[in-house]
Amino acid sequence: MEKEQENTKITVPVQISSRRDSIRRFKKISVGLFLITMLWVMNLQAAKLKIGTAVADITPALPVALSGQFYLRIAKTVETPLTANVIALESRDGNRSLDAAIMVSCDLVGIPTGTLKMLRDEVHKQVPELDVRKIFLNAIHTHTAPVLENDLEFTFKYPIPKKGVLQVEDYNIFFVQRVTEAIVKAWKNRRLGSVSWGLSHAAVAYNRRAVYADGSAKMYGNTKLPEFLNLEGMEDHDVNILFFWDKSGKLIAMTIDVPCPAQEVENRSAVNADYWHPVREKLRQRFGPDLCVLGWIGAAGDQSPRPMYRKAAEERMIKLRNLSHLEEIARRIDLAVEEAYETVKDDRYVDVQLIHRVETLSLPIRLVTEQEYILCKGNLDKAATQIAADSTTANEELAPMAWNRAVVERFEKQRTDPHPKLDVELHVLRIGDVAICTNEFELFTDYGIRIQARSNALQTFVIQLAGPGSYLPTEKAVKGGSYSAVVQSNLVGPEGGQILVDRTVGLINSMWPK
Repeated sequence: MEKEQENTKITVPVQISSRRDSIRRFKKISVGLFLITMLWVMNLQAAKLKIGTAVADITPALPVALSGQFYLRIAKTVETPLTANVIALESRDGNRSLDAAIMVSCDLVGIPTGTLKMLRDEVHKQVPELDVRKIFLNAIHTHTAPVLENDLEFTFKYPIPKKGVLQVEDYNIFFVQRVTEAIVKAWKNRRLGSVSWGLSHAAVAYNRRAVYADGSAKMYGNTKLPEFLNLEGMEDHDVNILFFWDKSGKLIAMTIDVPCPAQEVENRSAVNADYWHPVREKLRQRFGPDLCVLGWIGAAGDQSPRPMYRKAAEERMIKLRNLSHLEEIARRIDLAVEEAYETVKDDRYVDVQLIHRVETLSLPIRLVTEQEYILCKGNLDKAATQIAADSTTANEELAPMAWNRAVVERFEKQRTDPHPKLDVELHVLRIGDVAICTNEFELFTDYGIRIQARSNALQTFVIQLAGPGSYLPTEKAVKGGSYSAVVQSNLVGPEGGQILVDRTVGLINSMWPK
């Protein structure tokens, strides 16, 4: 890998130093610079990479309440299994461990903070020598997976029956047990291997916020109206991929970063891993049934796998291919993976740097204005009155009530704490020429583009929903309003979004010093 070195210019005043002294000083400085450079290079020398993989079945017992909508859905069928896919990485210099990363992709809507803590505590009991902060979980954001926590702030709340349905606490215990077993297995089975990285493209994500002539915006807004102007933000069709190989050259795992949430079948009342299930099935048919596939969702808070226009043409092509919508998405991703695989399969690296930094970043919470407070308080009172008049409406009203109540409580807290903060956990990794960075939000795509554009890494993977998740909108989205950009949808606003970008870029670029 080429490294750019800055020229060092040394100026010596003629009236003080003779030509001989100047030459002697120059030699000393040159030797010093050479030694410093050699020490820096030695410090950057790559170590042997050890890789372990495992897959956990996290499919719930039935019936089970599903997460991701404003209303209660009880699943009584399983359309696809849910899995947690694990890759454990360690860099070693002989018998010395240099760094580690345990990456877990989960077929869930989000990763509650409490669940992550439970998991890390359990892993620590079984593998006390492992720094459990080096474990990060991400969700694919399928809306057909179980509710994982009863009281997620800013996640919709609804009454889950106490009898005849799997309880949230029981699924939490089950999930932690299964994923802990997989992490321990992957860590204990790690072996020497190699890694490749590739970039391809697939049209999966579509910006889902329509903008109109009056400046307003709306998620899934009608694009056939005369006043429709454009879609609000960018679409990112990059597919960033890591391939992991064992010592014999067998492909054992891959990570696929697609900037689009898994929300094609989000309204169903059945357990389903959405488009990631057919993606994994197609890849395992080609590379073997034991292939571990981590689904990563790039910055995609304003994206959807459903197009906002040309819908009839898209539908015709899918029907002519005799595919379902999920199979069509899987076809596109599979082609992207195949293209990257054929390009980089012989470009493997055994000696690579693995650097993994974990940091807690305090972000400013989006302040609630008095106007927003009045609106949410009014919505809250109206819903309470509706339930009192007709208790059968409770299932439809309770979630919006919780949504508005959280804003009212935030406004009241601002009176004593005018500068509230939210602590979020960031992971930034260097694997060879590749940077990987995580955040806990449904991060609007513009932020992901900012990070990638400013990164010094050859290739940058952005992973959202490595945490509980709430929308993090851009400045223009807040001005446009509507769901996903209103204060009820956000814990952090554009100010915090830019701080997140700046700090993430700073951590990445510190690993690529010029």
